[in-house]
Amino acid sequence: MNEPVRPAPRASTRAARMSASPARTNDPEATMQNILEVATQEFAAKGLTGARIDEIAELTRTSKRMIYYYFGSKEGLYIAVLEEAYRRIRSIENELHLEDLPPEEALRTLVGFTFDYQNANPDFIRLVMNENIHRGEFLARSETIQQLNVPAIDAVRAVYERGRKAGVFRADLDPVDLHLSISALCFFNVSNRHTFSLIFKRDMDSPQALAARRASIVDLIVRYVRK
Repeated sequence: MNEPVRPAPRASTRAARMSASPARTNDPEATMQNILEVATQEFAAKGLTGARIDEIAELTRTSKRMIYYYFGSKEGLYIAVLEEAYRRIRSIENELHLEDLPPEEALRTLVGFTFDYQNANPDFIRLVMNENIHRGEFLARSETIQQLNVPAIDAVRAVYERGRKAGVFRADLDPVDLHLSISALCFFNVSNRHTFSLIFKRDMDSPQALAARRASIVDLIVRYVRK
């Protein structure tokens, strides 16, 4: 059984942050990571337009001046947050070692991981939703994000091609389209859970509901890909 996906670090409340941490640090790496963690929550909750650098500075171990020193601008910080969000999910994907598993088991593992990660990291979903509102404008400015997502497609392609050559997967699928289908099913379960729950009077947050939905998505994808 796979280990549970680790949720992304979240910023603490202002009072706890200010009381538990020093106002300054001489560790640039720790300072930048602290800024990114807090900014992730702020941008996910309020979007690029609604988030305020002043508020981010108050919640971190640094100052507004230092945020601009490290990231250049509010937009620069937002792009850095997007890059860190994609870097994290791709880094954990690399730990799955899909190449060591039979094709169908590898596909099940990948789909299950995607569901678990997105469910455990709703801020990632909100960031992606916000960036879609901007029509991908800021994501397009980052060569890092473009490079980070190449291995994701390569992983799907490798699993699919192994299964196709072994005669267990159908031969007429596009790996990018398969990646899109996996992402869409898992994404919707987080992005639309509140409206869907309200409209259809269904609890989508209980452990039982999540387990059932996870199993359904994994089975749906595997049945679709099987020969």
